[in-house]
Amino acid sequence: MIENHQKNIATFIHLSTFSRFLIPFGNFIGPILLWIMNKDKSEFVDQHGKQAINFQISILLYAIIIGMITIPFFIFNLISGFDFLNINAFDNIQINITKPSPLLYITGGLGFLAVVGFILELIFIVKAALSARDGHEYNYPLTIKFLK
Repeated sequence: MIENHQKNIATFIHLSTFSRFLIPFGNFIGPILLWIMNKDKSEFVDQHGKQAINFQISILLYAIIIGMITIPFFIFNLISGFDFLNINAFDNIQINITKPSPLLYITGGLGFLAVVGFILELIFIVKAALSARDGHEYNYPLTIKFLK
């Protein structure tokens, strides 16, 4: 039987990932600290801690990949004759909206994908916290198992 104390710790491990909005890298620091302090006390807490940390590392890896794909498209758009931003002089900046580059659409699509991924991340974290509160196991989708 899983005690309420173990459920609470597992829930806080998942919710501590939201500390990134207050502390840089809080989404790693919070869960790692809670997991390290409590992993030997309960298998339930150990599993939820590993899941939360694996998910945060996976999200970081996915964000780096999307960024690495997006940045070249953005740079190619700027270099390709300034199709979208037309600068004639230092005091005269004109924006030509009639002819945006197709690369801009690709970059915008990848940015939209990043926003959707962020929203899904928040939903998955809340679902994991609710699952831990109820005493159930939860496996984040699309998570690479770094800690086993």
